[in-house]
Amino acid sequence: MAERTVQLVLQYDGAAFSGWQRQPSQRTVQGVVEEALERLCTAPIGALGSGRTDSGVHARGQAVGVRVPDRWDVAKLRRALNSILPQDVWVASATEMRESFHARYSAVSRRYTYYVGTDEGARSPFRGRYELAFGQPLERGALDAAAAQVEGDHCFRGFAVVGTAPAHDDHRCRVTRARWSERPGGLEFSIEANRFLHHMVRFLVGTMLDIASARRPADDFARLLNAVDNRDVSPPAPPHALFLDAVVYPAEMYAGEVAL
Repeated sequence: MAERTVQLVLQYDGAAFSGWQRQPSQRTVQGVVEEALERLCTAPIGALGSGRTDSGVHARGQAVGVRVPDRWDVAKLRRALNSILPQDVWVASATEMRESFHARYSAVSRRYTYYVGTDEGARSPFRGRYELAFGQPLERGALDAAAAQVEGDHCFRGFAVVGTAPAHDDHRCRVTRARWSERPGGLEFSIEANRFLHHMVRFLVGTMLDIASARRPADDFARLLNAVDNRDVSPPAPPHALFLDAVVYPAEMYAGEVAL
């Protein structure tokens, strides 16, 4: 049977999901997407994500690769999926890709944003669902100094969960952007890299916030970038304020128009 290779760009509210990856007896994003695809295609269809988001983490741009029967053009597939997916998942776009496309291994970069609320309004239930209400003063210069150290090619063993990468993995990531910026009511941390390790962004944010609130010395950050394990890292920042914003692929991977 002829098949079509499609990239789905998903947006989802991660609050009610146990992360991306399918798990027995747990509600996951991959699970509900694959269930919807099976309903439409009357056969099991795998949904391969660009990476795994943790339980509670949200996405505006999770890229997912699927192979569906050729009768499903991208516009028809997007409309059909959005008609049966639960309200906390939405297919923002669908694009036909080259047969060689792999949602994980073809990606050249991913971008995340973490939101920190610093004003009193951050404790509103409407804002508190998607940002971390941080009630202590933050030294902005300390945040910027730490973020500047993140950029470049580093081994991030000091900022990753032990045992979630293969033993032979060097834990190196090439970070092209790591910046704090102002926004109404608080700050946001944006980071882009070729890959991310488990809890990496949350460990980075948690440690930077501890430094900027004088809970630990500033020189700890450089030391953690050279650490061989995560035993001295700060606790990870909560997942509910983290968003996967975008995944970037080479232009030659695209085979057709984007259906929005």
